[in-house]
Amino acid sequence: MSTPTTPRAVTRADVARYAGVSTSVVSYVVHDGPRPVAAETAARVREAIRVLGYRPNASAQALRTGSSKMLGLIVPELDNPFWSELAVEVTHAAAARGYDVLLANSDGDSTQERERLRTLSARQVDGIIVTSIQTHPDLSTVTDPGIPMVLLNTFFEVPHYVSIGVDALRGALDGTRHLIEHGYGSIGLVMGHAGTMELREQGWMRALRDAGHPDGPIVRCDFTRRGGYEAGLRMFGDGTGPRAVFVSSDMQAIGVMRALFELGLRVPEDVAIVSFDGAAEADYTNPQLTTVRQPIEVMAREAVDRVLGDGADEGHRRLVPPQLVLGASCGCDVRR
Repeated sequence: MSTPTTPRAVTRADVARYAGVSTSVVSYVVHDGPRPVAAETAARVREAIRVLGYRPNASAQALRTGSSKMLGLIVPELDNPFWSELAVEVTHAAAARGYDVLLANSDGDSTQERERLRTLSARQVDGIIVTSIQTHPDLSTVTDPGIPMVLLNTFFEVPHYVSIGVDALRGALDGTRHLIEHGYGSIGLVMGHAGTMELREQGWMRALRDAGHPDGPIVRCDFTRRGGYEAGLRMFGDGTGPRAVFVSSDMQAIGVMRALFELGLRVPEDVAIVSFDGAAEADYTNPQLTTVRQPIEVMAREAVDRVLGDGADEGHRRLVPPQLVLGASCGCDVRR
């Protein structure tokens, strides 16, 4: 009995013979350059590719060119709309430069984050963009120390790495001051877990103290809807909560709003809210959230440019200004 053989993969040479051209012309058509190909010839090559079922070998191409045309991106919570929107903008920015993006989710876990770094670097990507909720991410598991890396959406500087993030201190100042301008004297803070006093907390505290107000209550929770929901119950459940609250993410704020509804409290009549991030989901709450929006398109484009070697050297930190986007949750009349 004969042993069945695996069909031989179609090669570039097979396409060239079928189309009656050189292998170089096939390469020019497949890769859209670097030399132009007459329209009729290019059409003949594409027809040969279709008929024969030719699939270019990306690994072989990477070995020849020294570039995989692929970037790695690690996000901490892919089910969080903010991180999903940021990932989409990174893919758009990369595509504009001719690169694809290999996406990995760390689930906000430091061990998984290290493993995703190791895996992406082993796949010979041309660069890695890391978004992390860790105060001090461990980047030591990268198998190739020559791979460029950029830390995106970080509020702090990590020595020897490019880091790009929004000016969170300014954003929290603006958001809290906006609540103060509404006349609220007691302003609480719902804050994600952090090992040290994070910039959003510093901005909230500075705004209160600059205005001569006492520090409001603080509840710390996960950066999730569930975390915000539980924080809202804790802060307002006994009927002694503050008149307003600054919340460190939109997802937490949505959870806080759910808790307030269950407690019979109205937004903004009983409790005013300003949140941080500016994810698209914040536009569809009732009432619409007033939020400090991060310019994710600008940040994503900057990260791709930096990881591909454009701009400043390592250690450069780009602080992008945020924008206060008014909804009705703070007490503003935004009816149109």
